[in-house]
Order: sequence, then C-alpha cells, then structure tokens
Amino acid sequence: MKRALCIGINDYPGIENDLSGCRNDAEDWAAELTTRGFAVRKLLDSAASGAAIRTAIRELLTTAQPDDAVVITYSGHGTWVPDEDGDEPDHRDEAICPHDIALNGPLLDDELHALFAEALDGVRTVLISDSCHSGTLTRSTPRPGTRFLPPSAFLHLPSSGRAVPALRVKPSSKALLLSGCKDAEYSYDATFDGRPNGAFTHVALEALRSLPEDATYRDWLRSIRRSLPSEDYPQSPALQATSTQHLWPLLS
Repeated sequence: MKRALCIGINDYPGIENDLSGCRNDAEDWAAELTTRGFAVRKLLDSAASGAAIRTAIRELLTTAQPDDAVVITYSGHGTWVPDEDGDEPDHRDEAICPHDIALNGPLLDDELHALFAEALDGVRTVLISDSCHSGTLTRSTPRPGTRFLPPSAFLHLPSSGRAVPALRVKPSSKALLLSGCKDAEYSYDATFDGRPNGAFTHVALEALRSLPEDATYRDWLRSIRRSLPSEDYPQSPALQATSTQHLWPLLS
C-alpha cells in the first residue's frame, strides 16, 4: 500500500511572517503522488495544527505494514528551540512550525523521531521537508523570502503554552529525510511563471519527472543538485538516510 500526507502552511496567525508558496507545494506533491498510486491526505493552513499533524502522522505509520510506502511532505516555516535534553551537538532542537505555533509551539525533531519509531520494520517512510530547519540560522539575519521562523517570534509569547521537552535520548529515525537545504542554510519561497512555490519543491518535482522508473533516492538527489544551489536560491538540498535507504526504489 502507498499512502501520503501533504502539509502546506502559508498562514501563521499571530506571526508577522506568512509565506506564499506552501499550499501550492502541498497541492503539487499531492497531485504527483496521486499519479504514482498513493492515497493522499492533505492538511492545509488551519487544518495543519500541531495536534492534527501528530495524529495524521501517527495514523499513517501505525497502520502501515512491512513493504508499504509512506511519504510525508511538509512545506512551511522551520525553526529551532534550545535543546533541553543534551542530544544535539549544536544545543538546538530543529522543528517544523504548525499553523497554531503561536499558541501551542513547534513540533520538534525529537518528537518526529519518536513518531517514526512507531512504524513497523520494513515500512519505507520518507519525509520531504521544504523548510528552514537549521539550528545555526541565527548566525545571520533571516533573508526576505526564506522559510525560517525565528524562535523570538513565538517563544516570547506569554500565551504560547509551550511545554519544555522532558529529558530523553532521541531514538534512531526509521525515516529517510529529503530536505530543501543543509542545516546552516535557508529554504526559499519563490515564484515560477507568476505562481508561488518553494524553490526546492519546484526543482525536486521537475527532477523527479525526468528520472527513469528504476531511479533511487540517491539518483533523485543528484538530479536535484544539478539545479540547486543556484545564484537565485543558494540552498543545497540534502539526503539523510542509511546506505540501504539511499537505494530504495523511488516513491514505491
């Protein structure tokens, strides 16, 4: 079975840093995955609360069986928070930003790792993230058009209700991660032929359609890296995966 979840968030209530291309990204990923035989669910803007994202990911992974393919795409802001459990060399936990981040905080990489660990062995889980999710981004000022949400945009809010993560050791992730940029870079909101899109999403989908049927994730990354980084979009897409995952058949 092939199932997918496509998340796209342009609108962030209470945060003066909305985006333009993330809903289009999610729609584009959903359309492409549907043509490849995936049953697709979408969470867009207000539907993509932290609770809804957690529930949808857990449902996908806990019902998947060995040899099933699960793909999760996320387009929206990325951020970081101070690492509370000592498992990050840079002392920062990377995170994605749900629609309700101003009220309920981000979804940390620790929690994503724990969610992915719930999948049975043999489930091919893939996370495609078109966002800034680096712990080192505060070394420079966020550039216009990037998908980075500074922690100061939500951590100072008295109504945030954000819980401090409990001390724990991060489990090894079972998921392959294809990200729009390296840890110390930005992912860009862009426009192509007058239509907003993530630079990474646009390039990744074009590259995907040019590959043969027997292509692997390693082949896909190589094809994407022919176009990114570029002069307009200085971001380097990255693949975090085991040697076995690198050779998984693409989106199958």
